[in-house]
Amino acid sequence: MKLLDKEKLTKNIERIANYDLVNNNLFGSSYSVYQNGTEVLNKHFGKTNIDGTEAVDDNTIYRLASMTKPITAVAILILSDRGLISLEDPVSKYIHSFENIHIITSDGHDLGVCKTPVTILNCLTHTSGFGSIKAVQETDESRESISKTVELYMNAGLDFEPFSKQAYSSWAAFDLLAAIIESVTKQDYAEFLNNEIFIPCNMVNTTFSPTEEQWKRFMTMHNKVDGKSDVGVTYPGCVFERFPSKHKLAGAGLASTLQDYSNFARMLLNKGKAIHKRIFPEKTFSMMSNPWVSAEIMHGNERWGLGVRVIVDEEYRYLPVGSFGWSGAYGSHFWVDPQNDICAVFMKNSRFDGGAGNCSARRFEEAVFDALI
Repeated sequence: MKLLDKEKLTKNIERIANYDLVNNNLFGSSYSVYQNGTEVLNKHFGKTNIDGTEAVDDNTIYRLASMTKPITAVAILILSDRGLISLEDPVSKYIHSFENIHIITSDGHDLGVCKTPVTILNCLTHTSGFGSIKAVQETDESRESISKTVELYMNAGLDFEPFSKQAYSSWAAFDLLAAIIESVTKQDYAEFLNNEIFIPCNMVNTTFSPTEEQWKRFMTMHNKVDGKSDVGVTYPGCVFERFPSKHKLAGAGLASTLQDYSNFARMLLNKGKAIHKRIFPEKTFSMMSNPWVSAEIMHGNERWGLGVRVIVDEEYRYLPVGSFGWSGAYGSHFWVDPQNDICAVFMKNSRFDGGAGNCSARRFEEAVFDALI
């Protein structure tokens, strides 16, 4: 195990944060790094808005986008550990209308009922073909709730035979998982997350449905136009795109703070042990960080675990094999590095340079890597 040089790490983070500010890549950002159970760094930079009137701090709330997915994966693992579901269960066991779902190509050609049942594992590993490839015309009505989204994509059919390939499902497959959780627990999905994950992890500002007071603490969406910072598009009452906050969008709909998500990442680093209680045993945790997708259908140095990407090759420059985490469409990023006992979280909200592999996130990985001695 390598140890972090705190002074060097702080200098590295200040350098990359100021680079993004000077180059109009964001309004503000937040960084957190823990090692061996100790906070090594917690820093905020910039302002929450284009006018520069509010400084970013511990209370700033960010849109997580796809960093919601690992939380949904943990929710599934909780039910798996309790014996209420199995990852190998077909989705049709809980959503009966899924039993005869068809494969329909991007050009509308119906290939008939899929030969391999879609499983919970397929949904977690982006191998279900559910809401992955072809364009599906959404409406305000289809965005209203989990059930409406699931119905829309179910009628559109699968994009391919499950486990025959992998293709990212931005939200549909994870809404399907939320529907299963609601079916099994008889609870509202947000209520289940609050009781089973947010309260134990002390995630007091993590929500699908912000209060009026919380909305006031949101990071303003950033954009970069002609080299200058501008306000990015958001939609009233929506945390993610045009999905209303009443829709508990299980793949992209949460908002959170740096400290809240750091508490979640620390729970993962501690193999399921949260601040207030153990959420699931170590053996269950190991399922999440295991690469489930074969090299035959997912080439390169990272593969899908459960709701996360897992580093599988030493050629990945800044994170060791076994590290796992994910990113958000608006630029947020996190990882857990079991080899060096590190978890790290980066927050920004911008329509410029977002998503997995965004430059700000890669600079963060490099800054942490460079501080290891």
